[in-house]
Amino acid sequence: MGTTFLLALVSIVCLGNTSRAEKELLQESYRAEVTKLAENPAIQSAFQHIQEIDAASVEELITLTQIPAPPFQEAERGKAYRKLLEGTGADQISTDSVGNVIAIRKGTKGDRVIVLSAHLDTVFPEGTDVTVKREKDRLLAPGIADDTRGLILVLNVLRAMNYAKIRTEADVWFVATVGEEGLGDLRGVKHLFKEHGTKISGFITVDGGGDSGMTSSAIGSRRYRVTFSGPGGHSWAAFGTVNPAHALGRAIDLFTKEAIDYTGSGERTSFNVGRIGGGTSVNSIPFESWMEIDMRSVSAERLKGIDEILHSTVNQALSEMNQERKRGDELKVSLDLVGDRPSGQIPVSASLVQRSMAAITYFGLEPKFDTGSTDANIPISMGIPGIRIGGGGRSGGSHSLSEWWSNDNGHLGIQRTLLTVVAEAGLASEP
Repeated sequence: MGTTFLLALVSIVCLGNTSRAEKELLQESYRAEVTKLAENPAIQSAFQHIQEIDAASVEELITLTQIPAPPFQEAERGKAYRKLLEGTGADQISTDSVGNVIAIRKGTKGDRVIVLSAHLDTVFPEGTDVTVKREKDRLLAPGIADDTRGLILVLNVLRAMNYAKIRTEADVWFVATVGEEGLGDLRGVKHLFKEHGTKISGFITVDGGGDSGMTSSAIGSRRYRVTFSGPGGHSWAAFGTVNPAHALGRAIDLFTKEAIDYTGSGERTSFNVGRIGGGTSVNSIPFESWMEIDMRSVSAERLKGIDEILHSTVNQALSEMNQERKRGDELKVSLDLVGDRPSGQIPVSASLVQRSMAAITYFGLEPKFDTGSTDANIPISMGIPGIRIGGGGRSGGSHSLSEWWSNDNGHLGIQRTLLTVVAEAGLASEP
């Protein structure tokens, strides 16, 4: 899902400038609205169908998980998912130019679009063993919870709506996106909003596990590949030639010292050098050394500030190293932006947030707000209501080879999502 979620209390301390009443209370009007909707015979029929297809959908989860979907290689899983969608009775199914799979269920008015999405890709590289194993009540495999379970949830919401003949006022789009993880940089959802953003009035992404968690506060991030390059040479014969690896080390040291001070106060901001590389042998001066760095914050201003620290310290390291060279050409450096996820917040008073809270409480659960970096970042940054919710059941080990999911009342997550979608899309009046 692009980040580890930071669970907070239902008081929603992460949501910034909302009032105390908004932080602590679900508005009674939304609670009553969603409760009434849940008692509708068509909704109850859909709930029942979700339970009836639960066991079969677990087998689909296993099958889909075992189709590898490394970053930038989601096409085969996308094809398999499209085939599953084709059996649901959607009005229109397509795969767009970047690989997003989209099923459209038309509303009676069609003046708005509500999107329910999950992502196709995983963080795991090509060649990773994605065979699903069973341990007691758990299914273990890389990517099974993040986010293959989300894909199954989206599919079952569509199936249940069609089974129960639920009609909504707004169009509902069921979307499987590409490029949510890592250097995919949200490319699928960015493309979706570039092409259709003026139509979309609400966005729900299913990412990770759980029944009561919800994200409406998006962590923004900026990611760079920093590359120092120089002439290189033999470690003895060319000694005195400026060394890109030494410059990289100095840049990391300078940046870390300033960044630690910067992140020690103010709104939470983080940084991480996640990968370094370069060089050809132990006795060769590298002609190139590089690092990949990730910086995050809920605050756009704070993110800009740490970005500026990175640029200034990298350039300082370049200058200092070039001044110390004894021979050869000067070093050069490039800072290539490889990831840019915008931040933002949706107020608790927004109808989508309220209806999601009401749906969670309808099933006897307590809403728990968190912050995260997901596909929802894009609509949230645009001021379009967007949330992240969990896929139901229990899960753990996200982004690890021991990732797992357990079908512990997993149907509740699907029922809760259907209730939220229909509430936000509007249940159409009978003719």
